[in-house]
Amino acid sequence: MLYKKTQATTKINNLKKRIRAVQGGTSASKTISILLYLIGAAQSDKTPTLTSVVSESFPHLKRGAIRDFLSIMETHHYYNDSKWNRTDYIYTFETGSKIEFFSADQPDKVRGPRRDRLFINEANNIPYFAFDQLEVRTKSIVFLDWNPVAEFWFYSEVINRDDTEHITLTYKDNEALDEQIVKSIEQRKNKKNWWKVYGLGELGDVEGKIYNNWKIIDEIPHEARLERRGMDFGYSNDPTAIIDIYKHNDGYILNEQCYQKGLSNAKIADLLLSLENVLTIADSAEPKSIDEIAEHGVMILPCTKGQGSVNQGIDNVQDQQISVTKRSLNIIKEYRNYLWKVDDNGKVLNVAEDAFNHCMDAIRYGLDSFNATQGSDGGFGGDKPNFG
Repeated sequence: MLYKKTQATTKINNLKKRIRAVQGGTSASKTISILLYLIGAAQSDKTPTLTSVVSESFPHLKRGAIRDFLSIMETHHYYNDSKWNRTDYIYTFETGSKIEFFSADQPDKVRGPRRDRLFINEANNIPYFAFDQLEVRTKSIVFLDWNPVAEFWFYSEVINRDDTEHITLTYKDNEALDEQIVKSIEQRKNKKNWWKVYGLGELGDVEGKIYNNWKIIDEIPHEARLERRGMDFGYSNDPTAIIDIYKHNDGYILNEQCYQKGLSNAKIADLLLSLENVLTIADSAEPKSIDEIAEHGVMILPCTKGQGSVNQGIDNVQDQQISVTKRSLNIIKEYRNYLWKVDDNGKVLNVAEDAFNHCMDAIRYGLDSFNATQGSDGGFGGDKPNFG
């Protein structure tokens, strides 16, 4: 299926100023529409140009803009494998123009040579100094896109510049969107914070964010110790989230191992057995699944639940020094979007939204287990399974 012309592509094609800022909600086709524009420009150049596509980390790029770029190229039969440099992630078009991909956590790239066009994907996740260095080294146009979860440097440093054009897109600008996705989005209208940002594409309220001050790190230090693994079950509609929890100095490091739909208990057991051996703490709402996984020889116990356990668990996580590996894209996404509910008057409630919480729940189960009172059954709220 070809990528179709939509209101989103039309609005982006109509932007004229140097800095073209595109905020918007989920499934608004921000990234796809900008990449379509940049691909078309590279194919039409009379003299060769260089376009840089930049995001916060390379794992983020590979799962996002690079995957979207290659999908567009292959779907439209533009792709030529001999033109794609898999080492440097540069595609060279027949015109001689190039599109390159690199991450903002590479200082030598950020401060590197000039380019003609620039696209900073999810610009709210990169620091202002990186934008400043990239923008000043760009000859022609600069695209920015983001989900407006909270204010960042664009709203203080860039929005009022004379060379800046700023638009908002929503899922309604993407007529190519599957009807089931539209229904799924609109079913969340009652989630005020979520709907404001992801439905309407409007600037969200930072005070609704549950967790703050987590650090993103390159990799797990060799001296860190794997202490626990947290798991939240999913299947058809939700992913199974499996998170490794490392102890390091006075804090914890989180590393994503799985975030996938459609996994049977047997496949989950195989995955857990393939990883370093450590106790897994899983959602106690699925005792049958826990028993089935344990029968494969996996060390697994149910988490402790009870009245107020969610908020107590959140408080416990908030008390920790938390770091996340940059490869853990779904942890990072959920961390940034895990919000408290808000009432009709805009008051933040002490109840977590039931969204962006699969990794967050798995992390909570794992960290809570360090505080559990040990008893004859292991102290985790259920009969201790037979580990084989």
